[in-house]
Amino acid sequence: MALNTQWPTLDPFLFCAHHLDHYPAGDGKLGPASSLDGRQIGQDFAGVDGWNMYHGAAVPGFPQHPHRGFETVTYVRQGWCDHSDSLGARARFGEGDVQWLTAGSGIVHSEMFPLLSVEEPNPMHLFQIWLNLPAANKMVTPSYSMLWADDIPTVAVSEGVEVTLITGALNENRPPEPPPDSWAAKPDSDVAIWHVRLGPDSVWELPAGPAGIDGEAIDVDTAAVLDSERSVVLKALSSAECLILQGRPIGEPVAQHGPFVMNTAEEIEQAFQDYQRTGFGGWPWPAEDPVHGPEKKRFEAKQHSCG
Repeated sequence: MALNTQWPTLDPFLFCAHHLDHYPAGDGKLGPASSLDGRQIGQDFAGVDGWNMYHGAAVPGFPQHPHRGFETVTYVRQGWCDHSDSLGARARFGEGDVQWLTAGSGIVHSEMFPLLSVEEPNPMHLFQIWLNLPAANKMVTPSYSMLWADDIPTVAVSEGVEVTLITGALNENRPPEPPPDSWAAKPDSDVAIWHVRLGPDSVWELPAGPAGIDGEAIDVDTAAVLDSERSVVLKALSSAECLILQGRPIGEPVAQHGPFVMNTAEEIEQAFQDYQRTGFGGWPWPAEDPVHGPEKKRFEAKQHSCG
């Protein structure tokens, strides 16, 4: 079955969305070679046959939608994502790549999931983490960065245990730098996003933060809050994976309505007014759900930036 869950998180993180879709073979037009009858097209989250169209009509995904005041960190473990935005930029990434988007003062983007294989299934597995911005940075110029899989270090930390470092150093191992306006770019924020894979009977002591759940069993799809001042021993009875989110709280009020995250209700109202007036730069693409052709190839093309 399809998995579409939103995990609650703590400041500075807003939430983490986890998507796992078992898409069938593609139809040659980057959509599914399967009937869409019985689906609520435009709002398909029911997991029929183990996959969702989400807000897509022909290709699964999320056509153009706005954001302001926070960041999205999209980690695609399997499958592909086609990005297009109101800055005129586009990209295709997947299979371990990460896109880090700073919405700042406002951006419109689409995230479509092209089904590139016409002969085999097209599994899709991704995490999207929403990371808040402090008030001082909520209206920065929008931008995004690509963290390609080859540049993201995966470290063997003990026998049978590997850690992929999306952000946050581990011992002497350092991942790519986060965007300069991110809370994660501040040296004292201690933000880390780590993907941990443990083999059967493996053990790893998660180190204490710079400034801890002993003996507790943690089930599948369960979140645990750890004391950052203590190390924690992770022991897998069978193969297991976990996503570690660490960071010092921003400690500011949070006002959120849909795609906008600000500090006050008045700022949320202003965000809606600004979007209605400016479209956050407008939408330069001929369709609301652009996709980037049948070739299984990573790329990015940045056209321009706007203030």
